[in-house]
Amino acid sequence: MGIIHIEGMEFFAFHGLLEEEQKTGNRFVVDLKLEVDFTKAAETDDIQGTVNYQEVHELVKKEMYEASKLIEHVAKRIQTSVLREIKGVQSLEVKVIKFRPPVKGIIEKVSVVLKS
Repeated sequence: MGIIHIEGMEFFAFHGLLEEEQKTGNRFVVDLKLEVDFTKAAETDDIQGTVNYQEVHELVKKEMYEASKLIEHVAKRIQTSVLREIKGVQSLEVKVIKFRPPVKGIIEKVSVVLKS
């Protein structure tokens, strides 16, 4: 068993509770940690024995471009999609980061982490 990190997937999306956020959008970053048995790929140099990063990115992109009020909801949709569509993923950690949330105060970013 091994770990694949896919980090720093950037998106401009329209998640947020406030109407303003849903209209103007914001910058988000998604990081994934996938537990996968990629022994076959390591031995054979064949993509069939591991996870195709492009396929994972496409799933994440699809979920990121569907607007939600909460990044917790977005993280759950990403988790469900990856576990359903990508064969061989034993467990998954999804981190969704939102930059400069509109609050009364200065916050650089907020993030949620969902583990399966």
